[in-house]
Amino acid sequence: MNDEDSRAQCSRAGCRAAASWVIRWRNPRIHSADRWKSWAACDDHREYLREFLAARSFPLDVTPLNQAASGP
Repeated sequence: MNDEDSRAQCSRAGCRAAASWVIRWRNPRIHSADRWKSWAACDDHREYLREFLAARSFPLDVTPLNQAASGP
């Protein structure tokens, strides 16, 4: 884990925990195929955030933060 990884904070509202996951997603109704957004997630909120996006049928992938690539 590098210094940037250790500073990442969970994207769940109100959570201040260190993130250990990256959830990459896009809304196909408004984002082109090459535009992806990223949320950081702690262990406790990874599934909550994933389910939130999956319920909307958004394409997504979940990767450990220390293995996440910067590109799509």
